Amino acid sequence: MTGKTILISGASIAGPALAYWLRRHGFQPTIVERASAPRPGGQAVDIRGAAVDVVDRMGLLEEVRANDTAIKGMSYVDSEGRTIANLGAAFGVVDKRDVEIAKGELTRILYAATREHVEYLFGDAITGLTEDANGVAVTFEHAAPRRFDLVIGADGLHSNVRSLTFGEEATFLHHLGLYVSIFSTPNATGLDHQQQIHATPGCVATLTSSRDREAAKAVFFFGSGQLTYHHRDTATQQRLLTEAFADTGWEVPRLLRAMPEAPDFYFDSVSQIRMHTWHQGRVALVGDAAYASSALSGQGTGLALVGAYVLAGELAAADGDHEIAFASYEAAMRTYVEKNQKLGTGNVQRFAPATSAAIRMQNISLKMLKYLPFKALMMKAMTKGVADAANSITISDYARPTAPAQPVPPFRKMAQTTC
Repeated sequence: MTGKTILISGASIAGPALAYWLRRHGFQPTIVERASAPRPGGQAVDIRGAAVDVVDRMGLLEEVRANDTAIKGMSYVDSEGRTIANLGAAFGVVDKRDVEIAKGELTRILYAATREHVEYLFGDAITGLTEDANGVAVTFEHAAPRRFDLVIGADGLHSNVRSLTFGEEATFLHHLGLYVSIFSTPNATGLDHQQQIHATPGCVATLTSSRDREAAKAVFFFGSGQLTYHHRDTATQQRLLTEAFADTGWEVPRLLRAMPEAPDFYFDSVSQIRMHTWHQGRVALVGDAAYASSALSGQGTGLALVGAYVLAGELAAADGDHEIAFASYEAAMRTYVEKNQKLGTGNVQRFAPATSAAIRMQNISLKMLKYLPFKALMMKAMTKGVADAANSITISDYARPTAPAQPVPPFRKMAQTTC
């Protein structure tokens, strides 16, 4: 086997999933992650279609289901908190096999499944990649330089590996006209496995309580052209969010006051990454780094899980020959990616209506939904596009991998615990 040592940048979803399958296929993966530990928090994410099969093949589906958000229902509310429309827990469910789980919980599960057999370098980042005929020389912010056979960027929308290898982010990032912010907050309203949604022109605020009764998750979307800020400048991001929702009622003022204390504040554009190729030489990309579909597609996690499975499988099938494997990976994934990215672009206008009139029409439609005949058939028709996209790839079995026989060497455990 060639290309055996593989450095992965990013320890969210795609990175650990890729490392899991690489290890099962006999490769030696190392993950470098800028954060000091697996990141908690984050929004609820969906696992659908082919991604459910991938998690099942990992032997993790039972644990993932045990950590489902278990939302009982959702409702739209006005500025005074009065209910406009109640929607059941099944609203928007595409398939009974689907799972909704907090991103931080899924990250925790994937980390637990890989930490004994994968080297993790937390609190560090790649600063340089120099490729030659035999591998890639890598420099880090803190660790000593090392060589790897291959490097994979699984480091998200603002991928460092993509910038180092393919060039400026602006070349590939396509802004969809919205921004999103997510953070944890005390469950002051006493929600119990419920989600409340408040919409104003161009803005949507939601509050959700799932597994932790003491805490809730606040999610904000607002329409805007591209804003100027650094993606790690939290103070500016919080100012922009406060300005966007300055005149909004309901629970929004309280949530914004509590925002600076949130341990997991997140803010970013709702954007997609579109590239003609996801590999160059000995470097490839997976997940959001290669083909972010945006939060509005509901398929970012699915793309990451399936992409990791396919990339590792193609490397195994090619016996580590990266030129063959990377090309096969792209061929297998391209249609699946395009169909799921189309979901994201199509949902922008429907998700955050830009006018008061559009919001009134939306509210009337939601109120009437439960009274309409053939409601089940209508819901099935509404979710057909999502189901088709989620199942638009047939994942191969590849060579049936075997579990790793030996634990990670002692020096690798030290790399995990001393960062």
